[in-house]
Amino acid sequence: MNIHDALLLPFHLASVATGAKSFRDNPVIGSETLNTRGLHTARLKIAERMARSKRRRLAHLLDPQQLAMFDRDGFVIVNDVLPREHFARLAAEVEQTAFEAREMKQGQTVTRFITLTPENLRSTPTLKAFVRGTLFQGLLRYAACWNGDPLVTLHTVLSPGPESADPQSVLHTDTFHAAAKGWFFLRDVAIEDGPFSYVPGSHYATPGRLHWEWERSLTAATAENPHHAAGSFRATPDEIREMGYADPVPLVVPANTLVVADTHGFHARVPSQRQSIRLSVYGSLRRNPFLPWSGGDILNVPGLKGRRAQLLDLVRDTRAAVTRKPDGQPPVGRVRPTDPPRRR
Repeated sequence: MNIHDALLLPFHLASVATGAKSFRDNPVIGSETLNTRGLHTARLKIAERMARSKRRRLAHLLDPQQLAMFDRDGFVIVNDVLPREHFARLAAEVEQTAFEAREMKQGQTVTRFITLTPENLRSTPTLKAFVRGTLFQGLLRYAACWNGDPLVTLHTVLSPGPESADPQSVLHTDTFHAAAKGWFFLRDVAIEDGPFSYVPGSHYATPGRLHWEWERSLTAATAENPHHAAGSFRATPDEIREMGYADPVPLVVPANTLVVADTHGFHARVPSQRQSIRLSVYGSLRRNPFLPWSGGDILNVPGLKGRRAQLLDLVRDTRAAVTRKPDGQPPVGRVRPTDPPRRR
């Protein structure tokens, strides 16, 4: 342990009781000695037990069919979310409006994020009604085990066609604890377009998964793959089967479909087979998995509600300015959601 890590040791120790996940950046979480004795797997098992408890308190947010599907599979699919005319109005609002955007480039695939602030939602009232509606909000909050205000953006995946460099196309788990992501698709998603895929039931660990997680935790701090070292473990299809799970299911869906998943489970973007645009209203939500309560979000109060994504943008921009290092999702100016990518 170097002097820098020694000075930060109290912080690193305290982080064990939070959602901190980086094996590379935290010498306690990444300790081979502690993980040999079960630190990582203990955090995972405790987080899963607490997730089950908190979801029981949030079960009223879903209907019985949605509850059954989520608890069995780790994701929910809701088709025909809006009446046809209502959906057409929402899609037109989104596609015909220019917004301030950010873009992330992984391989040759560009993902565009457009933060939906309370201000720009005023000019898109149909979109606002959906974003603040009980279906979108309820599913995200249940999946995240937290009755908090989610981060919401417009999400466009701009794929140039077949490629092998997209890290999102490798099966992975976002973190060791429950975390919610959801997409309300505004266009059809065919298998050739690179749909979201999910390993059913992988939101909870099997004995095989626990053993696999234990093995990976011993070397994660020095892993060559930066995502793996940061706590977003990658897995092969054979490893998924050895854990006792079924093969991933590609979620090929028509427009006007909502998909919400716990991304503690294994998932990936199916490699795109053609140039495509995948457009959706995107929401995400996660919190410290070791807090025993399922409520208590300061961003639920008037004035802050609906600003989680906006505050994250502020943090990104401030960090980039202070460190003088470019952010992975830099601003690209004002664009419509389906315009060609600005990042090349």
